[in-house]
Amino acid sequence: MNSYTATLKRTQFYPILIISLCSAFLFYKYILQIFPSIITEQLMQEFQLNGTGLGNLAGTFYYSYMVTQLFVGFLLDKYSCRWLTSISIFSCALGIFLFAQCHSMWSACLARSLMGVGVAFATVSYMKMAAVWFPPRQYAFVSGLLASAAMAGAVFGQAPMAYIVGEFGWRYSLSIVGLVGIALAIVFLTLVRDNPSSLSSSPVEKSSLKLKDFLTVFKNKQNWLLTLYGGLAFSPIAVFGGLWGNPFLEQAYALTKTESASAISLVFIGLGVGSPLLGFLSDYLNNRKHVMLGSTLVSCVAITAVLYCHPLPTLILSALLFTFGFGLGAFMLVFAIGKEINSLLLTASVIAMINTSDAILDGVTEPFIGRLLDYFWDGTLKNGVHLFSLHSYHLALSVLPIYLLTACVLLFWLKEKKKD
Repeated sequence: MNSYTATLKRTQFYPILIISLCSAFLFYKYILQIFPSIITEQLMQEFQLNGTGLGNLAGTFYYSYMVTQLFVGFLLDKYSCRWLTSISIFSCALGIFLFAQCHSMWSACLARSLMGVGVAFATVSYMKMAAVWFPPRQYAFVSGLLASAAMAGAVFGQAPMAYIVGEFGWRYSLSIVGLVGIALAIVFLTLVRDNPSSLSSSPVEKSSLKLKDFLTVFKNKQNWLLTLYGGLAFSPIAVFGGLWGNPFLEQAYALTKTESASAISLVFIGLGVGSPLLGFLSDYLNNRKHVMLGSTLVSCVAITAVLYCHPLPTLILSALLFTFGFGLGAFMLVFAIGKEINSLLLTASVIAMINTSDAILDGVTEPFIGRLLDYFWDGTLKNGVHLFSLHSYHLALSVLPIYLLTACVLLFWLKEKKKD
């Protein structure tokens, strides 16, 4: 009886342990993604970069992420999620540890690329594990928590990380982050199993998926609409929160580095709060499309006000940044729609496809904005670093509301599967 009870208890709580470790990987991913935004000046000084160079260094992360994302879905649907995810976490940790030791641009790009390869597995692994370990009725809620976990990492990567870097220096701080990642990889490999059958004595069933099964994902036009919307809706947060938002707020609102990092944190807090709430609202209304349209428009208005209506009182600025992130919490609904209109066996492949557009747009947009800033730069230097004018930021960052408006237009062609 005791043995049976222990086994039952493990079955009930083990999925929570697994999804918690997947959440920890997402937390880690977003620290790696956005830490350059808090050390832009140090990176430009260390590697003697202009705006384009800094954008290219940050964008290297997305280039490798994008290429890896093409294979992630197939690999996770076909092979061991446990082993692949553990290796990817180790790749992230190794990348950031090496980045902390770099003294040349090429080695920094190589280390940043290694991080991109690793984090390409984070979101897809989470969604795959959620689909395998949780019943369908809980999937929307569990997948909504993905954004909360990820944005917690993004928040930590702003003000708290800025404080740590200020106290101990960026190289030492990033080295510690690398060691934490190695520990996470070991824990993940030790505790996680691929599916419920791996906890019993019965053999684990191998996937029988064929290449033609994966091709059906790419032939579905609705998957392409979800992919394009997802990239256009999420890229403004990744670009503004991950690189260019901090220097813009410092310039436009006369904030310190810590203050601007705290303000950017509100974007990620809004996203983390908005994602599960908007998911719940779409379930309640049985209409994901209209929730996505309305919230994306609200986010577009909010970021436009932040960019062009300054100076604003701190309270209003904070509310707008939170609203910007909150509205784009609807981005997570593309994963729910993708799961509903495709085979469950192809969950990882669909999610990987949707994630690819985010990687492509982030990788292109960050250096593109840097190039625009360089083009409109008036020659001002501060401590040997390019200082961009507000006019330059206004022109370069206009890309962000344009992306959101385009995402709204795409939704008119989207067809969702209604629940009975």
